[in-house]
Amino acid sequence: MSIWTRITDAIAAIGDSVGAFLQQLASREPTPPEKTMAFTIGMIALGAKMAKADGVVTQNEISAFKRVFHVPDEELAGVARVFNLAKQDVAGFETYARQVAKLFDARHEVLEDVLDGLFHIAKADHAYHPDEQGFLARVAEIFGFSEADFARIRARHVEQPDDPWAILGLTRTASSEEVRKRYRELVREYHPDRHIAAGVPPEMIEIATARLQKVNEAYDRIMKETAA
Repeated sequence: MSIWTRITDAIAAIGDSVGAFLQQLASREPTPPEKTMAFTIGMIALGAKMAKADGVVTQNEISAFKRVFHVPDEELAGVARVFNLAKQDVAGFETYARQVAKLFDARHEVLEDVLDGLFHIAKADHAYHPDEQGFLARVAEIFGFSEADFARIRARHVEQPDDPWAILGLTRTASSEEVRKRYRELVREYHPDRHIAAGVPPEMIEIATARLQKVNEAYDRIMKETAA
């Protein structure tokens, strides 16, 4: 089931405050959290606030949101309305982040999927603004991720050149056994089968698959580097 399939049903009830509506939805969990209206609305709201974090919402960022989260054509009008309301809402992004975080355990892999999606929006205009860095770091903190976790997540997206050690969350002093152990842990955590079994919608599974590819590439680079 797509996370957008119920968005049309919510439009009439949202009114003028996405924040208030999100809080109301998050107060009840009638279905698995990945499929709740609260998660759907929260994703749109965070995406809107992410696009606005550097003060300018570009068409590239809007297009990135649609591309990353696979908004179907029949849902575009409804998603656009919520997106625009969230941009203008007096509620800050922290409100939305807390409501999404309530749906999951701290550091849940789906919350890392959300951060990956937001990074894709941040990169869409080919720049990574300090305000976007602050936005993402704060969302990560609300989601229960440590500074080290955030540095590892960020390394997959904005470090130039990519540091394979940072992507695995290791320092260059790590032994070969530590590298292999960490790699195995991440493969278990990020494997798409785990997301599928949890009922995560296709949009999130694709993000998890791309993340696992980054981990595999980082591990291969470290193995070649240490074998040289």
